[in-house]
Amino acid sequence: MTDHDSRDGWVNPLHDPATDRRLPRIAGPSGLVIFGVTGDLSRKKLMPAVYDLANRGLLPPGFSLVGFARRDWEHEDFAQEVHDAVKAHARTPFREEVWQELSQGMRFVPGVFDDDEAFKRLRETVEELDAARGTSGNFAFYLSVPPKFFPQVVRQLKRHGLSEAPHGSWRRAVIEKPFGHDLASAEELNSVVHEVFAPREVFRIDHYLGKETVQNILALRFANTMFEPIWNRSYVDHVQITMAEDIGIGGRAGYYDGIGSARDVIQNHLLQLLALTAMEEPSGFDADALVEEKLKVLRAVKLPTDLARHTVRGQYTGGWQGGEKVLGYLEEAGISPQSKTDTYAAIRLEIDNRRWAGVPFYLRTGKRLGRRVTEIAVVFQRAPHSPFDTTDTQELGQNALVIRVQPDEGVTVRFGSKVPGTQMEIRDVTMDFAYGESFTESSPEAYERLLLDVLLGDANLFPRHQEVEESWRILDPIEEYWERHGRPAPYPAGTWGPAEADRMLAQEGRSWRRP
Repeated sequence: MTDHDSRDGWVNPLHDPATDRRLPRIAGPSGLVIFGVTGDLSRKKLMPAVYDLANRGLLPPGFSLVGFARRDWEHEDFAQEVHDAVKAHARTPFREEVWQELSQGMRFVPGVFDDDEAFKRLRETVEELDAARGTSGNFAFYLSVPPKFFPQVVRQLKRHGLSEAPHGSWRRAVIEKPFGHDLASAEELNSVVHEVFAPREVFRIDHYLGKETVQNILALRFANTMFEPIWNRSYVDHVQITMAEDIGIGGRAGYYDGIGSARDVIQNHLLQLLALTAMEEPSGFDADALVEEKLKVLRAVKLPTDLARHTVRGQYTGGWQGGEKVLGYLEEAGISPQSKTDTYAAIRLEIDNRRWAGVPFYLRTGKRLGRRVTEIAVVFQRAPHSPFDTTDTQELGQNALVIRVQPDEGVTVRFGSKVPGTQMEIRDVTMDFAYGESFTESSPEAYERLLLDVLLGDANLFPRHQEVEESWRILDPIEEYWERHGRPAPYPAGTWGPAEADRMLAQEGRSWRRP
């Protein structure tokens, strides 16, 4: 019998892509060009992710990887660089046969971004790989370069015919954050990129959206009946979204100074997490439906009227962290002693819609904080009436559901329970779900998922340009206010931020969660 039997309309369910869960999604014939291939991101994340995808059998046999950078390398030198990066940083075990297959498709093009000859060589390399490796003209161009070079690179791709896909093929651009430094620059960048690539062929990487736990927000909310009824203003007291780092700026002074933590993290990562936490159920889980609901949330965000009371920025000073004495931000190499760049930012937002009216969303991020952690804490209201004596419940906090994005991916539920014994004493306890314990396989790296989605043309986990612009509309007034008023509040390295941030919540009878 054939798969589609005309006599009774029977369809073989094993050949139906909608029901066949046996085979994961595998990229079709394609190649990847990485600009800025000698940088940290490429070495620690992109190259290992390409190898891990190949090792998992998710890349096509003729997959090709092209590096473009200002190095006098031959193809073999580049392959050795990738080999070393894979050995040092890959998630999956090194297998020689996988490496041999992958390395045959590696090429290197030396040059700088204003070098027409280099882009001609790049085009020749792409055409040669097309013929030798069967990439079918499908190439993604990954711009792992400082944002100021984005317009120049995409225009060079257009000038040399690299952005134009042959008939029946695709060409895509992958852009790393930041997408501009304010609304005006984001709009300008979007218009330049969209002159060259159609909006649907532009993939803006926010690696947080590639993390399994971030995607699990949607599963947690919409696949379980126990959470959705209480996910609203009637039961939720407030929401805290935290991204803390225990490191300083390292060697990133040139990039970080003048940008700061709010532009670096709140504008993209944290506002995306807010949108996923607060959005209504989408009509489907395709990219368009998700974007539509996220945009509704971002457009409903309401800034505090008193920015002095409800926003805080800080800057770390010298202190002790992890048993080591560390420098303050103003003492770091390459930082001006007069710098007003924030290394900590906390803001209070509200969402002006029926579900969330009156519920504050507190967003905070910072460097040199107590530990590295990213989490979303949905803190519920206290019980409206307690039959217990206050002495019974003095150690009882508020119920909370905490989604841990990193490093210990999972979900914690905090609630009150009686302490064993003859007394009626109630104390907070937690129920814990950890990815590493509940599933036999480790979660793929975010860049594995995102690179595969780029090659498949699946834009679910990538912010669209409208989301980027709405995020800047939210942050710009805060940045402008900070620019006009004073300096960042100091906080010692290794602490949880300036005292002003604690006061911001204390004035409303709340406190920051200690992750």
